[in-house]
This record gives sequence, C-alpha cells and structure tokens, in this order.
Amino acid sequence: MEKVLFSNHIAKDLGLYLDNIKYSQLGLIMDSNTQAHCLPLVQEGLAKSFSSFVFPAGESHKNLETCTKIWEWMTEEGFDRKALIINLGGGVTGDMGGFCAATYKRGIRFINLPTTLLSQVDASVGGKLGIDFMGLKNHIGVFTKPEAVLIADTFLQSLPEEELRSGYAEVIKHGLIQDEAYFGLLKFEHWKEQNWRDIIEKSISIKRIVVEKDPKEAGLRKILNFGHSIGHAFESKYLETERHLLHGEAIAIGMIAEAYLSHQKSGLSSRELESIQASLLQVFPKFDFEEEEIPGIIKLCMQDKKNEGNQIYFSLLSSIGKCDFNIPVTEQEIYDAIKYYKNSHL
Repeated sequence: MEKVLFSNHIAKDLGLYLDNIKYSQLGLIMDSNTQAHCLPLVQEGLAKSFSSFVFPAGESHKNLETCTKIWEWMTEEGFDRKALIINLGGGVTGDMGGFCAATYKRGIRFINLPTTLLSQVDASVGGKLGIDFMGLKNHIGVFTKPEAVLIADTFLQSLPEEELRSGYAEVIKHGLIQDEAYFGLLKFEHWKEQNWRDIIEKSISIKRIVVEKDPKEAGLRKILNFGHSIGHAFESKYLETERHLLHGEAIAIGMIAEAYLSHQKSGLSSRELESIQASLLQVFPKFDFEEEEIPGIIKLCMQDKKNEGNQIYFSLLSSIGKCDFNIPVTEQEIYDAIKYYKNSHL
C-alpha cells in the first residue's frame, strides 16, 4: 500500500520528505483554486527548482485535452523517468495528475497532497487514477499507487462549505458499508462541528482494509462503489449544465436510491432505510429533477464499470455496516429507486 503520512506542519514535512528521496526533476500539478489557496501553505517546503502546471478548476477539465497539455508540459520541461510529480489538490488533480504521471514514459513517480476532504478520505488511497471521457466518469484510467500521500487537515480551512460537505458523503459511505458504530458516531444535523482529523484517519483505515484485500476491484473492493452506480449517473447527466452536482452531492442521491434498492433486494430493514434517508437529507439538500429525465440517467447507469455484458450489477447493503456486491438489478428497479429519491423527504 502507499505510504500515508499525517502532517501538522505540511510545508516542513514536505521539505523533509523531498530531502530524503532522490529525483532528477520536480514537477507540481495543481488547479487555479489550489494555486491561490493551498500553494502558499506548502511553498516553503518545495525544492528551489521546480516546474508547475496549472489548469482551470473543475471536473469539466478532467479530460484527455488537459492530459495532452500536461504531457506536452512534461515533455517540454525534459522530464526523464527519474522525475517526481507532486499532485497538489483535490480528487480531480490527484486522479488526472496521477494518470498522466503513470502513463508518461510508461510511468514516473508521483506523490499526492490532497487538499479536500473528499480527496483525503477517498481518492488519496487505493491507486485508482483516471479521467472522464465522452461524458462518463473515470472512463479511462489505470491502477497505480503514489509513492506517498501527505495529509494535512489544515487544508480544509480553505474549503468552501459545499466542498467540505461533498467530501462528507464518502465519510458517511464508509460507515454504511463497513462500520455501523462509525456511522452511529457521525453527526448529521450539526455535521460541520466534528474532529476532521479523527474522521479522516478512520475513513482511510476503513478504505485501506478493503483495498488491501482486493487491490484491483475483482470482488470485495466493489463495495466502495455503494451509491456510485446511480450517483455517477446523476453527476454525468448534469456535469455540463447549470445544475451540475459536486461528486458528494451526486453520491448522496445515489446512496438514498441504492439504500431503497438494498431494502427491496438485499434485506436492509425499513427502519435502516429511513435512518439513512433522514441522515443524508439533513446534510444534503434535495435535488429536484423531472420524472422524464430518469430514462437518461438510467442510460448512464448502463456504462458503470461493474456491469458485465447487458447485466447491471450494484453493491447493496444487507444492513448498516454490511455491504454485498455483484447484485443484479433491472432497469425498472433502478427507475423505481430514482423515483423513490425524487419523492423522499425529511
């Protein structure tokens, strides 16, 4: 597994890390928001000589066009196979920067400095890298682990509330799929009033246990996709519109809809379904859409990477804290689940 280092002094600890490894050139990849708000926090720890690539912030730039520009930058800077890339930013930067590093000259080393709650509890661990393609989330990608991940909760102070909330969806998911007690300790009505360092450490430990048992998502790791089959479809559906959803906002929708499927197909009790729904709706405002939009969302579900042939497979809860995978689901059942979310309320 990748080395995860927790830091109370990120610039100092980054400098110490770089002083103790060898590399020929240093490259820094970040988006425009990270350049403004997070680069100043690590500037002192960077080597005197480094090159940087900055791209416009937003999921809509996590594509092949931006990758081409990153590869051109690496080539023009003369990066060789002993170069080191630092990905400073959220999930988009970690996914895309890591993907570009993993494919440049058949792979150069990279480290991640995740700056959002979402990237710290989810994207920073597990080695999944990728970009969006033809409107589909993470459609092109590889499995490659970073050399190290440096995590500092001080970055969270720069986050807008909606970004912090987006990351919290993955925290909630970790409790739902693996740890009922953890889910029970999470706050919903006053969700911002928490010890984020403790939450990040616990969520990472849950994800690492799953990933270590199934690094290439052949079986058990699929439970980490709970809420994502429908959630990714919502995210893709509205990505290029004025109604676009942050990742966690879409996954919250997916978790309510897939909790309904879990009740219908996997034994999740009605009491637990109501608890999941009420908890999520306290944190994530209801997303409104028309019923005639549902077939387009279902069509996007058909592209989910867990599917095989024409069969749609979901990861569903048998109870809070226990998740099963490879459960076949029909288009009608997905329709009913999305309609359940549409009609849900506190």
